[in-house]
Amino acid sequence: MARKVLGQLYVQVLIGITLGIALGLFVPDFAQKLQPLADGFIKLIKMLLAPVIFATVVLGIAKMGDIKEVGKIGARALIYFEVVSTIALVLGLIVVNIMKPGVGMNIDVSTLNASSITQYQQTAQTQGGFIEFVMNIIPTTMADAFVKGAMLQVILLAVLVGVSLVQIGERGKPVIDFLDAFLQCLFRIVSMVMRLAPLGAGAGVAFTIGKHGIGTLWSLGYLMLAVYLTSALFVVFILGAVARWSGFPLMHFFRYFKDELLIVLATCSSEAVLPRMMEKLERLGCKKSVVGLVLPTGYTFNADGTCIYLTMAAVFVAQATNTPLGIEGQLLILGVLLLTSKGSAGVAGAGFVTLAATLSSFPAVPIAGLVLLLGVDRFMNEARAIVNLIGNGVATIAIARWEGALDEKTVKAVIAEQRGDIPRQITAAAPSVQH
Repeated sequence: MARKVLGQLYVQVLIGITLGIALGLFVPDFAQKLQPLADGFIKLIKMLLAPVIFATVVLGIAKMGDIKEVGKIGARALIYFEVVSTIALVLGLIVVNIMKPGVGMNIDVSTLNASSITQYQQTAQTQGGFIEFVMNIIPTTMADAFVKGAMLQVILLAVLVGVSLVQIGERGKPVIDFLDAFLQCLFRIVSMVMRLAPLGAGAGVAFTIGKHGIGTLWSLGYLMLAVYLTSALFVVFILGAVARWSGFPLMHFFRYFKDELLIVLATCSSEAVLPRMMEKLERLGCKKSVVGLVLPTGYTFNADGTCIYLTMAAVFVAQATNTPLGIEGQLLILGVLLLTSKGSAGVAGAGFVTLAATLSSFPAVPIAGLVLLLGVDRFMNEARAIVNLIGNGVATIAIARWEGALDEKTVKAVIAEQRGDIPRQITAAAPSVQH
């Protein structure tokens, strides 16, 4: 029995996180040296992202055989992303005005050392405007998209290849068969890499606690409380409502994806579990073409957790530095964030770069105030990453149902299996839920 429990990935990850916290508290100098282990685990997963996304999208479109259907899925996904991410931005704006975490800090901007955020400002400046963002979706060469691991570029290439395979018909079948076998090979590699998840999760937590210390949490604890509270409200009420409508309630979502949620919590990177999320969503009953198009695209266009953080952090800086920011100013920031938030990726630190880009285009709020967030940004990044993951998982299931591309019998079988009341013959017929 003990061996069976210890064999579960989520149990191993929990043990890794617990050991990481202990190392960070009691041997912080050693804990800080473990960061390469966490980075190495994420790099192993990231090296697989481009080929997995490419093969999944191509196969989904090619096997669908209907180009109009692909366009309809994409359009519905973008509409959903815009509506839900806007709700996240507005919710963050409302809560930060109610809780006012920065009021009373009375920070003198002239006393802040902005040198520590220079790298974020430089990165933000290189992102450019909307036109440059669109142009960057087009890769310089086909190989360049894979070398850079640029998600939207890979998706663009995959859509073009998938559509062309539909058009050439039977002549493209050998390519489809090859990609199918190649994708199975990639998922087997993912399974091997995921065995290192407890090590990567433990090392990530150990580094964070060892470098920043638990005391850092208390210095800006009220802001952190506001962000986590808002994230919880968004997940429970907004995403919870969408999940119920989709037929896969939130509690079942948490149970089904518990391994992935724990890994993201420890590594602060939702990209670390993208291939595994795609595989498990297909096993849940979502059509491959929907998973391939919606989930990877959502990582760029549907960062709900990042949206919550962005509005709250921007207004917090204004409150802390006593910068007058009325309703008009806040609505202007909201408008800017509606654009800049769509460029955030699912990697650690992307939200901070997006925030720097936003404040750079809105000089009324001193960008030097971002220094106040550096100490706790890593801890708030956990909330961002978790909400991003839940948001994109729920979005994929919801759009699959919207499209009629969700096998409701499989979903019900998974729910029954989680409850422990599924007959043995149904278990055998339904896709297995592996951990």
